Amino acid sequence: MNLSQLKPPKGQKHKQQRVGQGMGTGRGKYSGRGAKGAKSISGYSRMRGFEGGQMPLHRRMPKRGFTNIFRKEFNIVSLERLVELGETTINPDVLRKAGVIKAKLPVKILGDGELKVALTVGAHKFSKSAQEKITKAGGKVEVLQ
Repeated sequence: MNLSQLKPPKGQKHKQQRVGQGMGTGRGKYSGRGAKGAKSISGYSRMRGFEGGQMPLHRRMPKRGFTNIFRKEFNIVSLERLVELGETTINPDVLRKAGVIKAKLPVKILGDGELKVALTVGAHKFSKSAQEKITKAGGKVEVLQ
């Protein structure tokens, strides 16, 4: 087989239909668009979500609630997870290496679980209970920027 001899299968390629070439061609006068209506006009483009005049889905759906565009997202880590790591100094880099957090978002420590070991914890935010538990166990809280 030679690459220069390759051809598409029979019936795959069609001759391009030329419209507007007179009544004898079968594609004259309205050129296959029919008479009147929005679709018969050149430059017609249907709006996104158009459903033939029926009320579009995005207008039928109820719109409720509020989304705060200034919301700040955090990687949330509990004290329980910090104890499992078995390290005395903890910061976002240590957490990322251990696979506790994945995204490069600020870290917030929550006070779930018991803490009996003194830890030095560096994070962007702490809950009140987490702060109290860390200082009560003899550890340090470092708020990062």
